[in-house]
Amino acid sequence: MFRFIRYALIIGSLSLAFFLLAPLAGASECSFFLWDQLVPDQDVLTRASACRAESESQIEAFALPSEFDDTLFGRRVYARLADNALVYPEPSRGVAPVRNVGDGFLFATVNSWDEVNGATWYQINHGEYVHEEDIQLVTVSDFQGVEVLRQPERPFGWIVQDVQPSSQPDGESNPSYAELPRFTFFEIYDAAIGQDDWIWYDIGNGRWIRQTYVSVVDASPRPDEVGPDEFWTEVDLYEQTFAAYEGDRMVYATLISSGLNRWPTREGLFQVWQRFGEYKMSGAEGKVDYYFLEDVPYIMYFDQLNSIGLHGTYWHDRYGYKHSHGCVNMPILDAEWTFNWSADAPNDLWVWVHTSDATNIFN
Repeated sequence: MFRFIRYALIIGSLSLAFFLLAPLAGASECSFFLWDQLVPDQDVLTRASACRAESESQIEAFALPSEFDDTLFGRRVYARLADNALVYPEPSRGVAPVRNVGDGFLFATVNSWDEVNGATWYQINHGEYVHEEDIQLVTVSDFQGVEVLRQPERPFGWIVQDVQPSSQPDGESNPSYAELPRFTFFEIYDAAIGQDDWIWYDIGNGRWIRQTYVSVVDASPRPDEVGPDEFWTEVDLYEQTFAAYEGDRMVYATLISSGLNRWPTREGLFQVWQRFGEYKMSGAEGKVDYYFLEDVPYIMYFDQLNSIGLHGTYWHDRYGYKHSHGCVNMPILDAEWTFNWSADAPNDLWVWVHTSDATNIFN
């Protein structure tokens, strides 16, 4: 896909067409038509017809994925354990604990819970119970990316921080525009360099947003090592985005969280070498960054040197920002899609990790 500078705003309403994805920010003059109130003017009717045609084609560009019958999403209950929480062999503090979980970033899968003498006890494993004071249930993110049904015509992405658009680059927030919440999907129609070299994106209807509020996906050429029919994925460390490809065609995209600066995700071209539907992950035992995560879903290890993988994530919702200990954290629904899609690949799944240059949008 070509990248662009000063891309002309096309006629077509993304806000009407892309109702499958909500909320959506992309739009053009078509969004101002009320189809049941058009005056019988031939020019207006011609423009309306063009808008409908563009809308129908855009519906075919992106779609929310269908749910898998055997999905793990919504079928597991996860919880964070307090530092030095005591685990008991039965739901009672009147017996000796079986272990102390230690101090760290500790999460468990909850099998069941019961009210005993006015307190809730959570069973995390067979014969292991934790008192309600030492455990906190987590809310799993239901964010999900998009299937890309045909090669995208322009860059697209998601809002990663609530923002009210401006009417021009470097402009103040325009109160006439609705605030766009985190995870709003949009397409980019134009771009400009503003003050301090920040890039501003035109997302339609005259709305401009500075790059610091968004994460962007733009189709990349296939790495030389990847065959024309092979499956590969792209992890963009700058944008904190993920895209999946079959040969030269993008088929999926979403947000991710890669390694924090202390534990950066290594760049390079890798291949998935080990896969688990669910498995525990742990590391840095005895250190301040010790972590233990039970039943991490949809793991695809690719960097064998550092035991780094793509995987579903239930313990945070910071997609679009670095947040991990080195792995590529994905929303569970996106990791599930990637896990199932790549199982049918004609090759071991390629994973290309790199840092993009946002100014390439002008090339």
